[in-house]
Amino acid sequence: MMTATANTHFNESTHTDVAPQAPHIAPSEIAIGVIIGRTSEYFDFFVYGIASVLVFPSVFFPMETRLDGMLHAFMLFALAFVARPLGTVTFMALQRRFGRESKLTAALFLMGASTAGIAFLPTFAEWGSLSVMLLALFRIGQGIALGGSWDGLPSLLALNAPPHKRGWYAMLGQLGAPVGFILAAGLFSYLLAEINAVDFTDWGWRYPFYVAFAINVVALFARLRLVSTPEYARLLDAHELEPAGVVEVVRTQGRNVVIGALAALASYALFHLVTVFPLSWITLYSLQSADDILATQMVGAVLAIVGIVASGLISDRFGRRRTLGALALLIALFSLLAPNLLADGWNGQRLFILLGFALLGLSYGQASGAVAANFATKYRYTGAALTSDLAWLAGAGFAPLVVLGLSAHFGLAYVGVYLLTGALGTLAALSINRALEIRD
Repeated sequence: MMTATANTHFNESTHTDVAPQAPHIAPSEIAIGVIIGRTSEYFDFFVYGIASVLVFPSVFFPMETRLDGMLHAFMLFALAFVARPLGTVTFMALQRRFGRESKLTAALFLMGASTAGIAFLPTFAEWGSLSVMLLALFRIGQGIALGGSWDGLPSLLALNAPPHKRGWYAMLGQLGAPVGFILAAGLFSYLLAEINAVDFTDWGWRYPFYVAFAINVVALFARLRLVSTPEYARLLDAHELEPAGVVEVVRTQGRNVVIGALAALASYALFHLVTVFPLSWITLYSLQSADDILATQMVGAVLAIVGIVASGLISDRFGRRRTLGALALLIALFSLLAPNLLADGWNGQRLFILLGFALLGLSYGQASGAVAANFATKYRYTGAALTSDLAWLAGAGFAPLVVLGLSAHFGLAYVGVYLLTGALGTLAALSINRALEIRD
């Protein structure tokens, strides 16, 4: 039997733990802060991901083959996901000592400094291996800052959503992913179309990082203003959305963290396999232009937006567990088709991208819906952050590196294997919780 402090069901919490004097703030107001924060985060990470394919191999790894250069770039790409839990732990301690505003301000400056550092970083031809070391350092800084920027708003949104619309409000924050991708891909596509290849490699690629720096600063200040208002501060306190000791959370809620991460694994496994990986594979092994690939992916991102919105309606109608389970099964079926589609020329690759984005929207729309309620009240703030960190690390962080490396050396079947593994992880997590009631 599980204790009350290790409850691993996937329903949202009720409002019984809210203090009577808690101020009323409409969920739509909270959603604005969540969408702003998520869009800025995803834009920043997609800018780095796209640059890892189109720029970094030649700029920072010119001594390597094109394939090896991308693999090296993807190693650095993964560093942010490894560093993210460290950022969560470090900045939770900072918040306990100095408060939420100080934590977010420190995260803001670290994210801004790291992103600006990449924008101004000298190339390998100028600084040699030092430039690669600094790129790795800035990437780690981005990951730490992302973990540190956790503000509790996604949990607050889940806890304040009306019982019959929890799926709808859960999907709102997820819209930041396709919107951030469209902005990042659109900016790179514009630069590729407007300047020649030499100028793009020389200085044009830096502009998206300037934009990422500006967006992150504006977005984090907007979130800082939001969570520091008395109304939001009282509401966060009423829900006990304050950091708990990480050791205690892992000891008492470790099962929740693992199951919560696995429940979203199918979606997170698919995440970079339809965004970053196709760009790398197709540019490496075909004559298709990066501009065409990005244009197709932007259409796919629009499909993902539609899918995310639909996921809210579907989840509210059929329940979150059924929705996550059904989408995991569809991703498993897609994993069987994926290798053949990618091997079937541009038409097949385009279909892989569009179908993948549509499935991503439907599954990712509810991927975080179970996180907030998995934990006892006092552990919810820290537990939700660690669950998200683990899901990104296990499902998405190493996906471009692992899948590109295995596919290049052993065949595209490993794209399907990776996706199938993620789908099975989600189904296993849902199966463990089969006997638990879900209140939607």
